[in-house]
Amino acid sequence: MPNMGKEFEQKLEAIGITTAEQLKETGSKEAFFQLKSKCSNICLVHLYALEGAVTGREYNRLPEDVKQDLKAYSDSLKGSPLD
Repeated sequence: MPNMGKEFEQKLEAIGITTAEQLKETGSKEAFFQLKSKCSNICLVHLYALEGAVTGREYNRLPEDVKQDLKAYSDSLKGSPLD
């Protein structure tokens, strides 16, 4: 999967996601939410990378409207107990 390095794979394993199929089933937003609850250093770029992995493209090639939606989602989590 694009955007998935060894360190990122280890973080996903920590939340029980061990296969590409599991990540696709979970979805980028839910995986991001779970990662933020476990790891303090998860940021918007991680969400972009997750979306890219799910959709099969490099995170820096996501369409602008998709990035805006993901940023809005990330912003909605700010100020929550996870942030």
